[in-house]
Amino acid sequence: MKQVDLEKRWIRRVQRSGHEDSANQLVKAYYKEIFAFVYKQVVDEQGALDLTQEVFIRMLQAISSYDSRKASFRTWLYRIATNHCIDYFRSKSYRTTARTDYIEEQEIESPEDILQEITQKERMQELQASLALCDHTAQHIFRYKLFLDQTFGAIAEALHLPESTVKTKYYKTVRFIRKEMEEMRYDQG
Repeated sequence: MKQVDLEKRWIRRVQRSGHEDSANQLVKAYYKEIFAFVYKQVVDEQGALDLTQEVFIRMLQAISSYDSRKASFRTWLYRIATNHCIDYFRSKSYRTTARTDYIEEQEIESPEDILQEITQKERMQELQASLALCDHTAQHIFRYKLFLDQTFGAIAEALHLPESTVKTKYYKTVRFIRKEMEEMRYDQG
């Protein structure tokens, strides 16, 4: 049986009776790619593991409302993941953690590695802070483009928007984020 047919069967079983094995199969089928998507945004393994688990909990809670005529299951799941990441970066717990963040004790070979890791986390935090100021649709478009490397056409299809609107919002968001990040660096320096 093809993967697509198996997936449809798993979804139907979970929707009808909460079939545990089918739910586990859905999670297993998408876990690695959802984790990678989340990790690219949080740049923290434990945080990405926690958020990924929460994404699948949300998926299972909402699966009864999934309609294959509106979107593929993968598209629907990525929308849940994107919304969850947006919620996380707007949350009080993220803002508190971002302010008190520290490098966990780990085997790092050189001071350059430590500096590179700190710089990468700081840049991602700046990006997420700037992105949180954008409207919900702009955040979706930007996350799909940057973290999923989707084409404008695919993003337009997933969000049910004209491709020209997606492009306009994306480039406007990029300009806004650049400006915000420059202002943050100026304020810090």
